[in-house]
Amino acid sequence: MPKSAKPPAASALDTRQLDLPLFGSPADEGALVPPAVSAPPRQEPTPNGVKLRRVTLNGHTIEYALKRSSRRTIGFSIDGSGLAITAPRWVTLADIETAIAGKERWIVAKLAEWQTRAEQRALPRIEWRDGAQIPYLGKPVQIALASANASLVFDERNATLALALPAHADAQQIKDRVQGWLQTEAKRVFGERLDYYAQRLGVAYKGYALSSAATRWGSCSSDGRIRLNWRLIHFPMSIVDYVVAHELAHLREMNHSPRFWQTVESIFPEFREARHTLKHHPPELLPTL
Repeated sequence: MPKSAKPPAASALDTRQLDLPLFGSPADEGALVPPAVSAPPRQEPTPNGVKLRRVTLNGHTIEYALKRSSRRTIGFSIDGSGLAITAPRWVTLADIETAIAGKERWIVAKLAEWQTRAEQRALPRIEWRDGAQIPYLGKPVQIALASANASLVFDERNATLALALPAHADAQQIKDRVQGWLQTEAKRVFGERLDYYAQRLGVAYKGYALSSAATRWGSCSSDGRIRLNWRLIHFPMSIVDYVVAHELAHLREMNHSPRFWQTVESIFPEFREARHTLKHHPPELLPTL
């Protein structure tokens, strides 16, 4: 980056990009189709001036929480509690339902994503015992308790991680030992990939560290310091490479402009597929460690 350029303080790869509220005028989404309401919308009062309503569009029954405010446009947001709409006080219900119809595909897709996340979060947690499996660079690795060994041993060929723990070791001991190994591997692997892609891009970073961020896979500060979420070590190497390339590209473009994505593509052409994978696998969907 030229010395004369003064970039923002930091730029980060946000795992929750898909879940940010989508605000703006529905006219921006193109032609709107009036909703085919099969029955009068249901209205239930709730605290804080929020009302629950229901509308049926093309066979999809959509329930939403409606809140009136002084904002100038209709706002849509979706999270674990469902669809929420904030609308100006002067906007009619017909206009709101027309706006919902215009965003029907987006709404249905996002609600389905949140349902999938809820189902995945409900899956059993890892049982920390002999024979348990953890994902490492996209492949399952089996934990083996081996009291005869004086140190931890990773057998890549047989995909086993032998811990220097007795057969009666408790779950917390096993978990701590495995997580320590994963973080050590993350530090090593990420450092190797940073050096490789920094050389390809012709940039220099000042240092890197692991993070345990709940909403970010990585970040890059304007002084060249990079942070990478250690749980990326669960993914295949191609995903690690994408995040590394993404953060290094910020040393050229401290933004997400077309030039930034061209920079990413110049060193990692397959970034689109990897980006799609990460958007659908935020940190909370990784194994519970």
